[in-house]
Amino acid sequence: MSLLDQLSLPQVWERFYQYKISQTGHQFYEKRLKAFIDEKRYLPVVQAIANGNPFPLPRRSVISKMSTEKKRVVYIYPEPENTVLKLLTWLLLRHYDGLFSESLFSFRPRLTAKDAIRRFLRTPDLSSMWAYKADIHDYFNSIPINRFLPILSNTLSDDPELCRFLISLLNEPSVLENGSPLLEQKGIMAGTPLASFYANLYLKDIDEHFNSCSIPYSRYSDDIIMFAPTKDEIEKYAIRFRSLLSEKGLTMNPSKECLFAPDDGWVFLGFYCHGNTVDIAPATLKKIKGKMRRKARALKRWADRKGKPGEAAAIAFIRSFNRKLLDGSGDENELTWSLWFFPVISTADSLRVIDQYCQDCIRFLISGKHTKGRYNVRYEMMKQLGYRSLVNEYYRFKSGESLVKQMPD
Repeated sequence: MSLLDQLSLPQVWERFYQYKISQTGHQFYEKRLKAFIDEKRYLPVVQAIANGNPFPLPRRSVISKMSTEKKRVVYIYPEPENTVLKLLTWLLLRHYDGLFSESLFSFRPRLTAKDAIRRFLRTPDLSSMWAYKADIHDYFNSIPINRFLPILSNTLSDDPELCRFLISLLNEPSVLENGSPLLEQKGIMAGTPLASFYANLYLKDIDEHFNSCSIPYSRYSDDIIMFAPTKDEIEKYAIRFRSLLSEKGLTMNPSKECLFAPDDGWVFLGFYCHGNTVDIAPATLKKIKGKMRRKARALKRWADRKGKPGEAAAIAFIRSFNRKLLDGSGDENELTWSLWFFPVISTADSLRVIDQYCQDCIRFLISGKHTKGRYNVRYEMMKQLGYRSLVNEYYRFKSGESLVKQMPD
């Protein structure tokens, strides 16, 4: 039975729905997915795939990277097709999970960034080792399709029907931009559901190579870190990694390539680890503060232009960052910031810095001042406008996490 045959089964869609609602707090998305399933809007898409009808072209979009002003290209299929591909990806990641090494943590069932960090923290003598961290430049959109297709065909040799369908999507040369077809080299298409499975698969042999070296090593999609006892050894591993990556037709992101001495601690997936302490990485802290600064300035200009009171701008600022940091944006593809960091960090030090900076932005919006006069805006007033402290939410989360751990399986 092909995995494609499961796309028409109501019981499979129900299992998928139960999984999604366990992972996301986005009620709007959950209601939308439930309606899609109940109305069986997946059936025309599944039938079109079975009939071999051409799949709609994905739309090319340029979006801002999280917490930065940098841009990235993503591709988006129409909603019905995209939702069917999400289910197919969910099935793929589970059916073929046994192919991947224990050092891969991206998009895996029951594995998260938390598991990657905690695995390292359990490694004996890790604090005395050197670390090398690498990041691949534009990984998803740079994978050479002519090199990837043989890997995909070999992996899906047990499901030729599925293989033909996926190859047809990858071989499609066009995307839509402003409603018109555009020829573009697009790799495995960042933003599309299937890209997560492809990203895991393409570097599978590199994961296996470094596992065979018997060194601490982990990969989360395009983020890689490895450890070795001496500087000479880690530099040799770094050279080998760059060579293997070049053989794959990929390049490094030099600005994110780092070598960490034992006393430095190390950074991975936005976390800073030193000894047994896990905090938010300095670069991540800088990015979120930059996002707040730019948002506050934009809202101040908006309030001045529209003649709005400072409180209106502050409320908009608070709502924006409550959604981003704590509640989620409503897009199930965007992991809420707190759900990424809260389960992993062991200190609230950086959260206090973010809280202080956020409060300064709110005070500036209300008072219009960067001077000491902004402190006339009291904390209680900010709370009345909806402000929620990250530190308080973190300790509330940790308390709830502890309660969950005490519950029977």
